[in-house]
Amino acid sequence: MPLESVDISKTASAATIIFDALKKAIIEGEIEEGAPLRQDEIARMFNTSRIPVREAILRLEEHGLVRSQRYKGAVVSSLSSTEASEIFDFRAVLEPHVIHHAVPRMTRETLAQARGFCEAFHRETDPMQWGDLNRQFHATLYDASGLTYHLEAIDGALNRIDRYLRAQLVLSRGMSRANDEHMQIQEACERGDADKAAELTRQHILGARDSLILHLSSITG
Repeated sequence: MPLESVDISKTASAATIIFDALKKAIIEGEIEEGAPLRQDEIARMFNTSRIPVREAILRLEEHGLVRSQRYKGAVVSSLSSTEASEIFDFRAVLEPHVIHHAVPRMTRETLAQARGFCEAFHRETDPMQWGDLNRQFHATLYDASGLTYHLEAIDGALNRIDRYLRAQLVLSRGMSRANDEHMQIQEACERGDADKAAELTRQHILGARDSLILHLSSITG
């Protein structure tokens, strides 16, 4: 399993460390969908007992990243086109509301930080970095809203689909389109146009949804 071994035998937050490591590996596609999460193997890698491993896997299951299968135990969840579409539709309702609420509260520092992520995303040539920069750009703009519960819901939705979004970005025109749309959202925020920022965000999400569904349909036949 492609995880770096860590000695956490004397660490009180062993379950959290294991959870974070597994979550990162699943989201970034290092552990593929359908792959089993063997508790004994993970416990050996982190030099701990199975108890924190079991707790970490239960937390992953609560986040929708893992599911239990009879006779196989915990495996990394897969995502159907229907489920992906539902998550994107949810985001297309929630995220425009959040950014509309955020725009009047954005400071110069917030806008400068978001533009930095936007430009870094445009310059980046390593596909492995695109997903992180994409999330950092949007999260920086959304954080100004102060809508903590909404932000947690968005984060959970993104965790569920992040590894598929990363695949979508390397599709034909995936990056160039995202670059253009990010800049349009950024400029609307800088103008203080909350209505335009919200509509652009909605279109951005629905466009990504359509590209991803097409991609999922092509690989599932």
